[in-house]
Amino acid sequence: MNPEHITVSHADGVAEIALNRPTVLNSFNRAMAAELQAALASAAADDAVRAVLLTGAGRAFCAGQDLAEAVPPDGAPRPPIESIVRGSYNPTVRAIRALPKPVVCAVNGVAAGAGANLALACDIVVAADDASFIQAFSKIGLVPDTGGTFFLPRLVGTARATALAMLGEKVTAAEAQAMGMIWRVVPAAALQDEARALARRLATQPTRGLALIKQAMNRSLEQGLDAQLELEADLQAQAAATEDFSEGVAAFQQKRPPRFQGR
Repeated sequence: MNPEHITVSHADGVAEIALNRPTVLNSFNRAMAAELQAALASAAADDAVRAVLLTGAGRAFCAGQDLAEAVPPDGAPRPPIESIVRGSYNPTVRAIRALPKPVVCAVNGVAAGAGANLALACDIVVAADDASFIQAFSKIGLVPDTGGTFFLPRLVGTARATALAMLGEKVTAAEAQAMGMIWRVVPAAALQDEARALARRLATQPTRGLALIKQAMNRSLEQGLDAQLELEADLQAQAAATEDFSEGVAAFQQKRPPRFQGR
């Protein structure tokens, strides 16, 4: 079935997924969330995909939840908000973090509410210089979801994260980079080219090794130093058993560029 609310394309080992509801700034409804979850699952299962690029169509990355679905304007019964969080956002964040391949996010324009935190769940975030991030939840009496209370304090510190969540102030792309929220800011006109080049570069790297790096980063958020040191040793053993490790060593010894196959 062809998705209606996202687009998916494949080139050079990269699955590019674009949120595609531009008339509502790519705000989420449950159908778009389900399509995104399916696309992430497909990318995870496809050996030809070695990196994922997530972006938005039009002039925004994602404005968060489509309130027309959460609070129907015609007086129809409201769906329980927690059912939207548990059905749309939680599985999406889990899929991104569990995906054994790097996920690059290219933030074009506004990333608000769930849209901001969806970006922060990705492995590497590149933003256009006119992009912005807004923890918009408090403006309508809600709390951050989509992993916002998990990722944001770890990225920028508890004091700053609390202020951003409570005040709901807009953070420019340059400010986000300066506070460690994202990795890089690029000119808006160059965003997609820069992000694709980054994703394609990652797709040529030792995919299994990158997956193990991601696993280590995930676990580092929940355990102490001794446990992490042991995990590093275990993951290093797995990495050393890959074909790409053998190729990397051979390339180093032969003074040539490595030809990683993702195995």
